[in-house]
Amino acid sequence: MTSMRTRERLVQRLMEQGVTDLQVLDVMRNTPRHIFLDEALSHRAYEDTALPIGYGQTLSQPYIVARMTEVLLAAGGKLDRVLEVGTGSGYQTTVLAQLVPKVYSVERIKPLQDKARTRLRQLGLHNVQLKHSDGGFGWPDQGQFEGILSAAAPRTVPQELLNQLAPDGVLVIPVGGEQQELQLIIREGDSDRFKTQTLEPVKFVPLLSGTVR
Repeated sequence: MTSMRTRERLVQRLMEQGVTDLQVLDVMRNTPRHIFLDEALSHRAYEDTALPIGYGQTLSQPYIVARMTEVLLAAGGKLDRVLEVGTGSGYQTTVLAQLVPKVYSVERIKPLQDKARTRLRQLGLHNVQLKHSDGGFGWPDQGQFEGILSAAAPRTVPQELLNQLAPDGVLVIPVGGEQQELQLIIREGDSDRFKTQTLEPVKFVPLLSGTVR
């Protein structure tokens, strides 16, 4: 179930759903999604569906991971530093780390973060910094980011994340409660004006405050 043929079928489905960035498709093909799941679920790793990882969290659907990554890369120009809100299993982190020089990722649930750190080490990815904290605050100590990607949905976009966008920086984020939509938000130069584009309906876990040890 983890064979290259199974992975090729997944990539074919992503292409049929409109993902066109060849770099993103190549990373999706070569990233071993099965290692981000408990063994009991690993046989479902290359299905295009979200899967549980414990603590009420999910491993995002491959289409959404590919789509958000593609949007970020296309809109962001030169992305040196990307902030990820919600490390979760580390799957989206791993995809990003293969496409941008430096990834900063925050996670509020410590046991999930610990597992993600082990997987990143196992894959030999050394361009990721992890922090255990409330994702809604981002990572202000690290200054501004050319790109921010959120793997959890706030009801409204946190001002803290907008503040951490570099000039012309790009935020890709699901927003809403019962009804959610994926938004692309671009900072206009170094001003406090932001251009927002709604992309498509989505379903993510909510962005919660506080941390879990």
